[in-house]
Amino acid sequence: MPRLFVLLSLLLLTATVAQAVPYDRPKIKLPDPLGYVSDHAKILEDDWKARIRSVNQDLERKTGVEMIVVTVPTIKPFGSANDYATAIYEKWGIGSTQQEHGILILVAVEERQAAMTLGRQMLPIVTPAVMNQVGSEYLYPSIERGHFGEGLYRTVVALASVSQDVRVGSLSKNHFRNVGFWITLFTSIGAISFLWWISRPDLRHPYGRIRKSEYWGTGQGGFGGNWGGFGGGTSGEGYR
Repeated sequence: MPRLFVLLSLLLLTATVAQAVPYDRPKIKLPDPLGYVSDHAKILEDDWKARIRSVNQDLERKTGVEMIVVTVPTIKPFGSANDYATAIYEKWGIGSTQQEHGILILVAVEERQAAMTLGRQMLPIVTPAVMNQVGSEYLYPSIERGHFGEGLYRTVVALASVSQDVRVGSLSKNHFRNVGFWITLFTSIGAISFLWWISRPDLRHPYGRIRKSEYWGTGQGGFGGNWGGFGGGTSGEGYR
């Protein structure tokens, strides 16, 4: 009996120690950014890489939209190119300084897959219809033929064309300019009203109006109302 008790105690101690060991969750290492064109798969010729970089650079300078092209040998251990592209977009912070005006184009060589990830502010501009058209006309046919440089170049040109009217930050600047105008206007009206009020002692002092029997008493009433709610949401679309 004592031996059995000792054996059970050792088993319980072993189980307790095993549970105390922390679980080491596997970490997935993502590639680092290399500029407008991160050719980690090394499939782009220098000429095509320079053309793509020029288009992306001009787009950001004119509109503020940050467009990045990434090539990788494989998407493993991710299940899809969309998942891989989303992970890179979030890690690199693409479009974060541009108020979420970002575009990421990913190509995986081994799987022959491509994906586009957009910032929320670009969803009304680069619509699912635009992504499908660009993908079917330029991106996927070139990937199937192995012409990665040409396909990615035509893709960034098409996306840059539909994004030409974007002006990152212009809306917020105009908004604050309008707010400043209204604040100045109301402040001026308030100051004029106050000066006019202090220049009329008959309005400030109630004795004259009391003598005219204009004041018979005071009372307070109630105010009731209903407040309604407003809801909205955003959603992202990916191209696979």
